[in-house]
Amino acid sequence: MRHRTNRIISRPAVAALAALGLLSGCISFGAEPPEQLLTLTSAASVPAGSATEGQASAALAVQVPSVTQRLNVNRIPVVTSDSSLAYLVDAFWVEKPARLFRNVLAETIRAKGNRLVATGGELEYVAETQLSGALSAMDYDAVSGSVVVRYDAVLRLPDGRILTRRFEETVSGVPAEAGAVGAAMNDAANTVADQVAEWVG
Repeated sequence: MRHRTNRIISRPAVAALAALGLLSGCISFGAEPPEQLLTLTSAASVPAGSATEGQASAALAVQVPSVTQRLNVNRIPVVTSDSSLAYLVDAFWVEKPARLFRNVLAETIRAKGNRLVATGGELEYVAETQLSGALSAMDYDAVSGSVVVRYDAVLRLPDGRILTRRFEETVSGVPAEAGAVGAAMNDAANTVADQVAEWVG
């Protein structure tokens, strides 16, 4: 009797396993991971062991820039016309471009100036000089084959004054390939960061 019961229980189990095998060809358990991830790297860096001193109130806080929804993803927008865009195939940032750009910006300002630069923690909130703004473009233009990085900076000074300035760099002759576009983006972002570093002093 026990042997018969085991056979009855095993039949549904076999059927379930067979069904799972059939479904495995139809169900995706996640997207395939990209072959490579793109990032931005500062061309200027602070040497290891170097130190900066200063009052917290005199520090410069570099904020993550605001972005529109098209840049609030780990993809590279491709402008195909004045009214349409897509995303570059096989091009994925390691994290969202606004934070990558902020890191390049902060590192460039540290390396090229004498400021105490804050990018997080309590020091970021007590710094009396604040650099913020909007990253309005980090795109690939399919029509012209070029990369565009545009940053609208806002500098708030300790005396209450607010300065604004637009920085933009275009790199032309870039093929629509992830590696080439990523390298051009890095060059353009560093050029913009250099200009901002010179502006803030």
